Amino acid sequence: MIFFFVRDYQHKYRFFSTEPVKQIQIKTSRWKEIWEAAKKKLMLLPQRTLRQEQAFRKILKSEEKKVHVYYSEQLDNKRIKTKFYFFLQKQRTKHIFLLSGETLFLPLSGLAGLLPGPNVFFGYLALLMITHWQALRGINRILKKECEFIPSSLLKEWEEAHKGRDEERFLRILEKIENEYDLHDVRKILWK
Repeated sequence: MIFFFVRDYQHKYRFFSTEPVKQIQIKTSRWKEIWEAAKKKLMLLPQRTLRQEQAFRKILKSEEKKVHVYYSEQLDNKRIKTKFYFFLQKQRTKHIFLLSGETLFLPLSGLAGLLPGPNVFFGYLALLMITHWQALRGINRILKKECEFIPSSLLKEWEEAHKGRDEERFLRILEKIENEYDLHDVRKILWK
């Protein structure tokens, strides 16, 4: 399993894996229509957000003792470990606040069930909560595991091209990254 910790075009760090974005699988027959509509709404979230949430969730299934994280060679190993640790702490805090807010809105969304038709708002909020809860559990698991940071010259090239505002190289480098690491839609994660 390959993970990445790279800056995007806004110079914000992104954490993602090579796995493409997939819909959440929930086995239910009772409210199937609600869940299907809610899953479609959830897939409308930005790709960089979905990929990050799924990368955190993927850690839960990992039995490996080490997490291998690719990064650009811009920072030394000690500094990237510190950056990654603070990134995880920030994401953890963010997810706790999101879950707290969503918990407050969940009972209100249940009232929308009085309206005719399926209660898509409740289903969407429930799926969002499940996604954030799994991501929070994954973040907590990463914090307990040992992370091995692997420098990547391609990711370094991406950050340098972006720093120098060399836009004609952007797409070529992103294409190289897609081919090298078998990533799909990396443009949606690192570019606009």
